[in-house]
Amino acid sequence: MEDSAELESILPYLPLVIGSSRRLLWPSKVVEALEAMSRGPDHSLVNCGEVLSIAISDMRASLSLADPLALSAPLGYALFFDELMSGADSRKWFAEDIPKLANLLLRLPSLLEVHYQNSRAYGYGLRILGPQQPGMVLLSQELIGALLACSLFCLFPISNRGLKHLPTINFDQLFASLYDSYSESQENKVRCIICYFQRICLQMPTGSVSFERKLLSLEHHPWQSFLSYPYADFWTKSTIPLCPFQVHSSGLIEDHAIEALEVDFANKYLGGGALHRGCVQEEIRFMINPELIAGMLFLPSMADNEAIEIVGAERFSDYTGYASSFRFSGDYVDKRSVDFLGRRKTRIVAIDALCSPRMKQYKLKYLIRETNKAFCGFLDQSKYSQYKRIFKMNSVQLNEGSSLPIKAKGESRTEEVRKSDEKSWRLEDCENYIGIATGNWGCGAFGGDPEVKTIIQWLAASQALRPFISYYTFGLEALQSLAQVTQWIILQKWNVGDLWNILIEYSSQKLRGEADVGFFAWLLPSLPK
Repeated sequence: MEDSAELESILPYLPLVIGSSRRLLWPSKVVEALEAMSRGPDHSLVNCGEVLSIAISDMRASLSLADPLALSAPLGYALFFDELMSGADSRKWFAEDIPKLANLLLRLPSLLEVHYQNSRAYGYGLRILGPQQPGMVLLSQELIGALLACSLFCLFPISNRGLKHLPTINFDQLFASLYDSYSESQENKVRCIICYFQRICLQMPTGSVSFERKLLSLEHHPWQSFLSYPYADFWTKSTIPLCPFQVHSSGLIEDHAIEALEVDFANKYLGGGALHRGCVQEEIRFMINPELIAGMLFLPSMADNEAIEIVGAERFSDYTGYASSFRFSGDYVDKRSVDFLGRRKTRIVAIDALCSPRMKQYKLKYLIRETNKAFCGFLDQSKYSQYKRIFKMNSVQLNEGSSLPIKAKGESRTEEVRKSDEKSWRLEDCENYIGIATGNWGCGAFGGDPEVKTIIQWLAASQALRPFISYYTFGLEALQSLAQVTQWIILQKWNVGDLWNILIEYSSQKLRGEADVGFFAWLLPSLPK
């Protein structure tokens, strides 16, 4: 196998080594252990959670992994597979699924070699997608399955992950938390993960998943093909029309009927507490679409000007509830179609909001931060030339100066931009008519003002030229008048700059103690209390 910068960047974080023939391989003792497991429990004696945890420890020793597992992880494996899982399901797991997962792990070196051969021409190879480095990794679902099997067996080295600001990747904390502080929600998170492994052992999916690090550059270079980080003047002067706003008082983002970019209310570390005790919006999404977890291997934490977009993650589990009431409710058969890269048309964007911002969320600096964070996530950087053309007409300098085009007599700048935008969208394939499906981002546990966060996301979606925003309120009382307010705003024919300036005025009054009501009531005092 040829050396490459991509492989060199990720190799310290993989459990494989490069042999004398320059090929990726497992250490010989790990091969022996996996081959034994692949022949079934009669040969390997791995027939229960307790013995599985011993086998995991032995393989980790063969890999010279110095960092110990979470203290209660072996007890967590034993608790789940030997007590919480039914006897019949446990016997099937160890007789059928563990051997198949062992076989999959044995093929990890060859899967990676094929991956690098196939990705060489496009630059989508597995690597650390580091901070301030936009790029994409494209993985087959089979390779993701093998990587997640490494997580299940806790085979990834973790000693230097903290230095790279990489999130948790092994499953030891997930199982340790199950034992240390048992809860039904934690048990059901594990059930989602096990459902995924059972499904891929039954039939390996053949598609692919892409992971993209997106950014708004803090510096401008003439050669860059992405937009720079906007400041207040950009938003103040924007004449981009506001996109249509749809309000759903019930339903879930992941069940949105029309293809859309679905927002992950993310932690700056991708996945948040998915592999710990977390069980809110982001963590639940990572449990029902476990292929998302693969991104935690190679995507360091996000900065204020970054977002992560993942396309193609298949959903394997159905569920009910939220947080402590979360329950796995069986298989989910994902029927979404696939694109030319073999990715399911499920687009998820991870954007992290300010945590516990209190009054500082109304300061201009942080309003810009939150709006730009959403804007970064909602932008389709592949349409850079389209954005640049339209934003030039918007009289805002993006990366380079430009003279304004001559507009028809009597035609407003907003009308001109709207016509240009609509023409551009008509020229696009209908498959690219992809809006935003979101909800109470940055609220709840994060402590943000839901009315302000709603407006911020609307501004960002509109500026990103998205054709619509579908907002799921999850029944939040503070947003019961959202549909009325957004309809009224649309009737005013405001553009992005108009709404931004009004939001800034409200926020200024809020900071001065002159506004003691929410944004909606401040904007429309006649709203029913």
